[in-house]
Amino acid sequence: MLPEQIIAMGGGGFSMEPENLALDRYVLSHARAADPKVCFVPTASGDSENYIRRFYDSFTSLPCRPRHLSLFNLPTRDLRSYLCECDVIYVGGGNTRLLLLIWQELGVPDLLRQAVREGTILAGVSAGANCWFDASVTDSMGSVQDAWDGRLGAVAGFGFLSGSFCPHYDGEKHRRPEYHRLIQEGALPSGWAADDGCALHFVDRILEKVVTSRPPAAAFRVELRDGAVAETPREPRLLEPVRA
Repeated sequence: MLPEQIIAMGGGGFSMEPENLALDRYVLSHARAADPKVCFVPTASGDSENYIRRFYDSFTSLPCRPRHLSLFNLPTRDLRSYLCECDVIYVGGGNTRLLLLIWQELGVPDLLRQAVREGTILAGVSAGANCWFDASVTDSMGSVQDAWDGRLGAVAGFGFLSGSFCPHYDGEKHRRPEYHRLIQEGALPSGWAADDGCALHFVDRILEKVVTSRPPAAAFRVELRDGAVAETPREPRLLEPVRA
């Protein structure tokens, strides 16, 4: 029986580091096939054509068979087979709330649960990482006022992984203090934070490895201790650069 694998990236990969595909190559190296079929899901970006093009530009240089899934223009009515035959499902960044609403409406989470149980790796960056956890911190808020006041919010995810998640921990100056605030206030449970260029690799729902494409990117366990928010760093392994 194959392990259930989920790889959550705080930032990086082809969309942020097209000159170094180390994180993307790391994902592929753990697939069940030597020449894995990789499906990019750009829902959170509204199926941005530019984002899809950049995916193909990068992944055609890697040892894989790239494809993408548009939920706004479905390639087939049999989404279960389409997803389960993929070795890797790679979810792009963008609007976390949009992704969650569309997937829930179309029943995508149940299909992905079946896929990961059958050995498909679930991976993603930013919003594409947020979705796997019980909850996350996001700037994809529900009103204009929320967006203007600079405060981030909490949003419930699909619970493939327990706890909360915060991407871009070092890449956006407001992420760290806002994540701490949301945990302190009880809006989010304890969880994980990842810098840009850092990925958390979970196997059967347990964190097995932390890897990074660039120093000093790192990951942190963030939790309440005696009423205060505390961070515990998780030392990452630096990956060899992979040029596109």
